[in-house]
Amino acid sequence: MPITVTMLVDTHAHIYHGDEIAYPMMDDPYSPEKGIGTIEHLRQNTLEVGVERVVLVQTGSAYRWDNRLLADTAHENSDWCVGVCTLDPESSESITELKRLRDGYNVKGVRIEPTKADYPQFYHPGSVALWEAVGRLDAVVCAHVQARYLEQLSELLARHPDVPVVLDHAAYPKAIDGPESETVTSVVDLARFNQLYVKLTFAVTGSDAAYPFKDTHAIVHRILDAYGPDRCMWGSDFPCDHWLKKASYREHLDLFRTELGLSESEKAAILTTTATSLWFE
Repeated sequence: MPITVTMLVDTHAHIYHGDEIAYPMMDDPYSPEKGIGTIEHLRQNTLEVGVERVVLVQTGSAYRWDNRLLADTAHENSDWCVGVCTLDPESSESITELKRLRDGYNVKGVRIEPTKADYPQFYHPGSVALWEAVGRLDAVVCAHVQARYLEQLSELLARHPDVPVVLDHAAYPKAIDGPESETVTSVVDLARFNQLYVKLTFAVTGSDAAYPFKDTHAIVHRILDAYGPDRCMWGSDFPCDHWLKKASYREHLDLFRTELGLSESEKAAILTTTATSLWFE
């Protein structure tokens, strides 16, 4: 399928499955009501608004390190989806598992989080090993961190300049803190690393307002100015019924299509070309 500026790409969707025998959830999962968040539900949402490609991100709050659903779904829907797994950075088996998923299941990236120890770390030997494996496998890192880990992220970025990295949710800035907050300033400072991209999903999750979430617009524009549209991308946080509640799938997309005052070239990059160059080429 040729890539055009009208080919909308959703870079952040979580999926669930009703068969908990085939795909068991973790103890005490954060899961939606039955029927919400399935691949069929996602396809319905995408067709309604014209989204043609989707990056599926492992649902760690339901399946933790078990990537079977993510891998099977990315493989079975490879004509319009790719997958991002989540692997335990402290496990000796994670490198082998990443290669298996990359080679056989249409998984193009790995989401890396801080350790779960008493003193969590993002920069540690396990993360370094995963970063190195991503480089060998021509894959992508999704860095899932809060602002307090951005200094450690900067060390990993400096150490691995050729590994593309996406900052999930832009490290969770919040509207109440404003566009000059420490979080936003730290994210902006990392724009000096050319291999770092940013998901602008926080425009809804970080807002305290109703649609069109005007209290986050200035933050979006500050980050966009720092990174440029060619390093920024849109993601829906699907299933919106579960993760957002205050915005539908269409409203999340319309925020970027009509409400943020983006130019046509900015919209083309954020909604299409940045994501396709990273995930679908």
